Parts: sequence; C-alpha cells; structure tokens
Amino acid sequence: MFDVVTMRFNVAQLLRSPVGSERRYELADDITGIDDSITVLGPLTGKIRLLRTSDGILVTGRLHTVVSIPCRRCLEAFAQAAEVSLEEQFCPSIDIYTGVGIPPEDTEEAANRIDGHHLLDLTEVVRQNLLLALPMSPLCKPDCLGLCPVCGANLNIESCGCHPEMSDPRLESLHQLL
Repeated sequence: MFDVVTMRFNVAQLLRSPVGSERRYELADDITGIDDSITVLGPLTGKIRLLRTSDGILVTGRLHTVVSIPCRRCLEAFAQAAEVSLEEQFCPSIDIYTGVGIPPEDTEEAANRIDGHHLLDLTEVVRQNLLLALPMSPLCKPDCLGLCPVCGANLNIESCGCHPEMSDPRLESLHQLL
C-alpha cells in the first residue's frame, strides 16, 4: 500500500471565527493508494471552500482526477475521468474555547469529525465520493465489441471465427433471422 498524501487542514482559527467566515484552497494532491480498488492515474485537483457554520465547518468543492478502470465488455483497463463533488458538514470533537470533548451525534459519521488538534481530514470523504463518482458500467468506448463467448478473444483486437451456437430452442426462430 502506498502512503496517501492526506488532505488535512488546521481549522482552529476558522472555528474561532464568526459564522459565515470562509477559507478557500486549491488542491493538487497525489491520492495514489487512497483505496485498494482504485488505480489513480493523475493528481486530485480542484478547489474547495471551508465555511464556518453554527455547528462546525461546511466543506464544498469540485475535484477532478483520472483513474484506470476495466471495461465491462472487454475487461481491458482504460483511463476514466472522475469528478468528485463535495458538500460535507464537519463537526468538532473538542470545544475550541474550553477544550471539553463534544460527544458525536447519532447521525454523525466518524469521517466527518474534526479531531482533537482541530485538523479536518478530507481523505475518507474524498475516497467515498470518488467511489460513488465512478460509473457502474464503464465502457472503454461506446461501440466496444467485448469478448467472444466461446474462446474469450477480445473482439476489438481480433476476430476469432467462432460461431456461438444457440442453446435455447425457443430462440431458434430469432437465430434464423440473422
């Protein structure tokens, strides 16, 4: 597993600021190894905004990267652009003024907690949103021919000469139309 460059921001000053205060950042982070099921081909780039709310920090932004994923028809890996839209509320785990711990609410995710050192970590939120941003049925190209069901040859690269037989007699009349 690779070391992930974490997207961590010290938000102590922002937590002391009045509601409505904001900070803006541009990201260009290497997220290689953020998830074992994702092969990242390029850096994660984009802009985020951290907005002070009455409950914590609202993070919004749009991030982009390129990943390698297998085609659903031919199983060949190809580069796929991925766009991650963030809109997440982060709540502090410690009161900024007193240092007293703040218990998490029932609906609050652990990934959306600002730690005891007032560090807001976007790594897990970005990982989850990146997985959701990937297509469910990726195609390397719209007219991908896929694999031969008999010999397994990639029909985009070679033609095989196999003729798949119709195994279901109910479909024989359809086969005669071809």
